[in-house]
Amino acid sequence: MVPHLRTALTGALSDIEHKMLAATPMIERWFRMEWQEHTPPFYSSVDLRNAGFKLAPVDTNLFPGGFNNLAEEMFPLATQAAMAAIEKYCPDARNLLIIPELHTRNPFYLQNVAQLSKIMRLTGLNVRLGSLSKDITTPTAINLPNGETLTLEPLERNGRRLTLDGGRFDPCTILLNNDLSAGQPTILENIKEQFLLPPLHAGWTVRRKSTHFKAYDDVAKKFSKALGTDPWLINPYHAHASNINFNERTGEDELAHTVEVLLKKITKKYKEYGITDKPFLIVKADAGTYGMGIMTVRSPDDVKDLNRKQRNKMAVVKDGLEVHDVLIQEGVPTIETLHNSTAEPVVYMIDRYVVGGFYRINGERGVDENLNSAGMHFETMPFIKESERRADDLGLLHNRFYPYGVVGRLAMLAASIELEKTDPNPENQIG
Repeated sequence: MVPHLRTALTGALSDIEHKMLAATPMIERWFRMEWQEHTPPFYSSVDLRNAGFKLAPVDTNLFPGGFNNLAEEMFPLATQAAMAAIEKYCPDARNLLIIPELHTRNPFYLQNVAQLSKIMRLTGLNVRLGSLSKDITTPTAINLPNGETLTLEPLERNGRRLTLDGGRFDPCTILLNNDLSAGQPTILENIKEQFLLPPLHAGWTVRRKSTHFKAYDDVAKKFSKALGTDPWLINPYHAHASNINFNERTGEDELAHTVEVLLKKITKKYKEYGITDKPFLIVKADAGTYGMGIMTVRSPDDVKDLNRKQRNKMAVVKDGLEVHDVLIQEGVPTIETLHNSTAEPVVYMIDRYVVGGFYRINGERGVDENLNSAGMHFETMPFIKESERRADDLGLLHNRFYPYGVVGRLAMLAASIELEKTDPNPENQIG
């Protein structure tokens, strides 16, 4: 279901946490019914914000790159989930090809690739790494800080299949750990005889955050109706603005108007719940990741008064992808801190299962700012020991991480629906 992990919060449960914990049987059945209709992404990670008065996802990643931040105790869970995922596509699979990002100089990312490879090897698969880099022309060993070694090999295209080593390594399944921000490589197109997971349209060449959160709107409404609560408590309001050029200052008025409308909408909700905080928004590139192209906004003037440095920061994101469309998202403050630094939980999933989590921590950022920026680091959420479990007034041992796992899975379900709606070949969906 959801592992019992240690969270930063140890005080009284919030109303939404109480509701979810009390409704655990109903929630698990609700998810079982949903997974009969939808296929989860192979893997995903969800950034959450717990404001106390609401618990909501703020980003969903379909190419998670932080498996190195999970506790070692998570490997059995992750391995079982990976086995379930692979069996859907290729029950007799022997070989798995992983295609990573081009970050051969980023040791943290490469440690993630090593951990992901280890999880997949534990399922009984032969795992090798194929690189999209033109610089990788022969098998290339890369030494990691922990003493491990990764070997990247050049990809080969044989008809409609991808192989390595002159065709001697011919996988049934190809696992992308590359979000395709730089575009869709020709070598990955029109692969018909192997399963490419996630599919190409999950990459940022096609995918848009606004599409994901529209799908999440529907999921949140349906789930909240079953739970008997307000969908806003698990869903940040959001809007979309297009045809923007930050450097040339075009689309600025439309963006400022959207900001104004959304702030008024949130203010009304704050009054309904007696929240005295001042609402804020996060404006982010509609495509792309790595915390780039993001700013905090508290008034319409904030998007008109950007200086040159701020405009340059918003204009281009990872791999030189230009920003012309943005998601304007309700800012959810975080009440969680670790070591006197601002923190937010990240939930990791393989198939439909929660396999672990960790905290993103940034001592240089406030509770209303993006933490995925310079100064951040990560801290593992370990399993709760039996001696550390606390009972409530009824003597029940509640898993405080459980609500995080619920919201993470809701975002994963939204990603499933999002991929179904944007799939250019719907007949490829696996039931």
